[in-house]
Amino acid sequence: MSASASKPPRPAAELRHAAGQQSASPASPARRLRACERVLELGQRPWLMGIVNASPESFSDGGRDLTLDVQTRLARELLAAGADILDIGGESARTDRDALGAEQEMERVLPLIERCAGELGALVSVETYKPAVADAAIAAGARIVNDVSGLREAGMAQLCARTGAALVVMHTLARPHQRLQQADLYGDIVVEVEAFLRERITLALDAGVQREQLIVDPGPDFAKTPAQTIALLAQIARLHELERPLLMAISRKDFIGALTVRPPRERLAGTLAALAHGLDAGAHIFRLHDVTAAADFMRVRAALRGAQAPPADLALPEALRYDRLTSR
Repeated sequence: MSASASKPPRPAAELRHAAGQQSASPASPARRLRACERVLELGQRPWLMGIVNASPESFSDGGRDLTLDVQTRLARELLAAGADILDIGGESARTDRDALGAEQEMERVLPLIERCAGELGALVSVETYKPAVADAAIAAGARIVNDVSGLREAGMAQLCARTGAALVVMHTLARPHQRLQQADLYGDIVVEVEAFLRERITLALDAGVQREQLIVDPGPDFAKTPAQTIALLAQIARLHELERPLLMAISRKDFIGALTVRPPRERLAGTLAALAHGLDAGAHIFRLHDVTAAADFMRVRAALRGAQAPPADLALPEALRYDRLTSR
């Protein structure tokens, strides 16, 4: 028996936790991101942002048991699967729901942020467009503010300037909870999205935010028809000209549902196709519900592309060779 044959196979958990081991696409430029006391070097590999909804109105998670313990368990599972960031939101972006008051939103997200940042030691992003909520979330441990309003409130930039929190600048022409889908809304959508993001970046810098605190998000589906979102994402690499980390929030999006004619929880295959495109375009961060599937996808992709050679003793554990039949 050879020396390699005598070794036991690698543990499944070791092979499964893949996200942190991936090589970046050659198109992914190096970017430094400052998030309060943390300095993150992006571009060496893709980062996964796991979604933890604290909103019963969520378009894809609505109706699930949303106790704090269940949410924390999900957060722990996402981290174990390979999530680098947890994105916690308490208000759904659905356009058929009214906005929450800041106090109600804080009641939903703050206990979860405290657990994830404290007990789990996670890097936490808070998805909110309200400066008061973001301020309380940063105090609770969040280090990134994911503002899905397109920096509509100037106070948000001032808050991030004061606290040092990283800030996601997203493209949208709609106010929160407004449905805006017009086939003639854009001329050249890529040019117009880039111009909007550049203007928002300037606004943030003028408020005192450092350039290294900023992340850009093209805002798939926000004030965009499915066809417009597809046209934008097809040329997403052009947004590297903004010289900031590029976030792609692609999970279970409407444009995927329109293409596949599937409801949100049946859009995993389409989401993985969008992930592959984003990897080829050199995006830095991917916001996803299904982190385990995304990490598995990225690991196999990296191995087959020669970006990450498998160990010589790679073997399938016997327990995973067959699905076990259950008796009735």
